[in-house]
Amino acid sequence: MNKKQFIKALADKANFTQKDAGIAFEAFASTIAEALKAGEKICIDGFGTFELKKRESREGINPKTKEKISIPSSYCPTFKFGASFKSLVTKE
Repeated sequence: MNKKQFIKALADKANFTQKDAGIAFEAFASTIAEALKAGEKICIDGFGTFELKKRESREGINPKTKEKISIPSSYCPTFKFGASFKSLVTKE
């Protein structure tokens, strides 16, 4: 499912127009991005947790030249599904 298909499914489920569902989706995504940028952790009960994790600097190898390179530390957004959401999608 791509973004366009997701917005259409969201519109159908919530009885929104596709335009309104798109606006809601963009607002949801930008709110999460702003909160993570501000250093906040977002916990949505019944769904999961968004947070920013730090990746330490490390040595790497350029696959083209086989030369060692230094990869600087960075932050990476992560998402962990909650147990109740996992139970909704788990096939038995």
